[in-house]
Amino acid sequence: MKLIDVHIQNFRSVEDSGKFKVDHLTCLVGKNEAGKTAILQAIAGLNSDPATPFEYDVERDYPKRYLARYKERHPEQDAIVIETTWELSDLQLDALAEEFGKDSITSSTVKIWRRYNSTRPSWTVPLDEAKALEFIIGKYKLSAPERSQIGKVTTTADLIEKLKPLADANSKHKSILDNITGYPKQNIFTRFRDVCEFAFPRFMYFSNYDRMSAAVHLPTLQAQAGDDSLFTKENLRSDRLFWEFLEFSGVSLDEILGATTFESFNARLRAASNTLTDEILEYWTQNQDLEIFINVAEGKPEDPSPFNKGAVGRARINNMLHKSDTSFSERSAGFTWFFSFLVKFDRVKKTSQTPTFLLLDEPGLTLHGMAQADLLRYFDEKLSPHHQLIYSTHSPFMVPPHNLMSARIVEDLVQVDQRGRRTPTGTRVREDILKTDRDSVFPLQGALGYSLTQSLFVGKHTILVEGPSDILYLQALSAELLKRKRESLDPGWVICPSGGLDKIQAFVSLFAGNELDVIALCDSSKKDYKKLENIRRSEILKKGGLLTFAEFVNQDEADVEDLFDARLFCDLVNNAYELPVENRLDPEKLATADPNTDRQVKKAEGYFNTLPETIPLFDHFMPASWLIANPSTLSGESEGVEIVLDRAEKLFNVVNSLKQK
Repeated sequence: MKLIDVHIQNFRSVEDSGKFKVDHLTCLVGKNEAGKTAILQAIAGLNSDPATPFEYDVERDYPKRYLARYKERHPEQDAIVIETTWELSDLQLDALAEEFGKDSITSSTVKIWRRYNSTRPSWTVPLDEAKALEFIIGKYKLSAPERSQIGKVTTTADLIEKLKPLADANSKHKSILDNITGYPKQNIFTRFRDVCEFAFPRFMYFSNYDRMSAAVHLPTLQAQAGDDSLFTKENLRSDRLFWEFLEFSGVSLDEILGATTFESFNARLRAASNTLTDEILEYWTQNQDLEIFINVAEGKPEDPSPFNKGAVGRARINNMLHKSDTSFSERSAGFTWFFSFLVKFDRVKKTSQTPTFLLLDEPGLTLHGMAQADLLRYFDEKLSPHHQLIYSTHSPFMVPPHNLMSARIVEDLVQVDQRGRRTPTGTRVREDILKTDRDSVFPLQGALGYSLTQSLFVGKHTILVEGPSDILYLQALSAELLKRKRESLDPGWVICPSGGLDKIQAFVSLFAGNELDVIALCDSSKKDYKKLENIRRSEILKKGGLLTFAEFVNQDEADVEDLFDARLFCDLVNNAYELPVENRLDPEKLATADPNTDRQVKKAEGYFNTLPETIPLFDHFMPASWLIANPSTLSGESEGVEIVLDRAEKLFNVVNSLKQK
């Protein structure tokens, strides 16, 4: 079964999340205190794994501002916390078709939800009961008289009532009755659930990520594993991870303690060390000169108890470059976290007896950005093939750069009335990542910018622009020109945000050793003239390699937005912000919004400053992102479309002519 959408209500800050889709690997992005943890815990409570139990509690979890009116708001049944939709696998659909007949299965999805004070989730299954009963009856090859005795049936209860008086006199009728009454609760819908439930996953929620003990007393560890206290006592979680660490290595504690000769003992430890090093360094790229090894020796008398006698196992890290080894506990917090995480989740992957759905709250907080990218790769390559996964983050490095649209924005929304009174509306989850506030979308913008910047290391021909919105506009215009078989941007160019004129010189100097062909395409204003001339005189860019948008629109000042005819630009803004009719922008309003500049983006900013506070301030990124999501905007034949495409084609002609052969 695959989870495909979720709707959460009545849970802590989540009064109504709205329905949102879930991918196989889904990232929840949002500010601190936005409600990401509440979303994950609400999902966990649907069917939590015994290893990480979570049950809904009205007094603890129901939104506090409504708690006193709980019975009034839910007079007949307890409040629903979560509603979900699941896609059934082909294996499940085949099993259901064999049991109830293919024509009785009305959909490939089931609805599963849960309320407060419920002992288990509830299901709504896509079964046509009458057709299913006809199929079941048909399996028994009744004669016409035998079938006529049953008559027309539409419900399981009806069939049972009709079969009871017939069962003693006819073995076929009795077999049908035994089959139906053998269903859980004598209900065909419950039997449907029974067929599917083996694949319904349990949710494992993690917010505390254990750090493995650097040293353990092995006889004590063996005894604790034998009486299960190692797996039930919270104070032994770090020692339990050491036991899992040994299992991860492929050499168990029993094997180590059971070795009777030095060579056998040493061979097992060396094998474990080699396995650990290969596994860990596959996903830890920060330092490839490390070797992880296990040291087992008799405790020394002056070591603290219980490490002063008996076999003591120690995890050690050898730095082959510096020819030194240190205790695992003395490594960086990031390395110990990453190591412990990989050990833990390899164990989860190998030992889960039932399908497991992973919910990870803010994983990798102590990791460097590059190590977070390694962790994301581990999610993709090791966890995702075995488990569906949802995790939360506010780090740009934890957002999948190759699939930004799999991210979901989590926001804690507030309404402001005419008196300025603030009323919370609760946590919402948005699928449309391009329509949100600046702070919430920051990790996505950072992920996009980082991904594009990384392309400098492999992209020989690079165009520096000011920011991500320039990239989106240029990509949209180039795609439309290409579709019309007109000159588009040469695909050999890589567009990269530089942050503006002030950063171009530092940017080019930073990557000068990469033998790149670099040009810059810049916004321009009156205050930028001197900076532009200084860059041209510095010759850090090749001759003609510093272009401004003003050169292509016959204005003294211009941004990428000025390539667009005013009518088309107003349409982009109106659609991106879904402005109400009375506030919609038009060319006349745009022209008069700020008479001190010709730049459309600055005029738009001025116009938005006059709008009600309920409408957010103007952000350059919003119209660009809307255009990327709605490329058909450029597919018409209107005068406004022709103007922007002509200007863009002229720009691409010049840019392409500057590309080195």
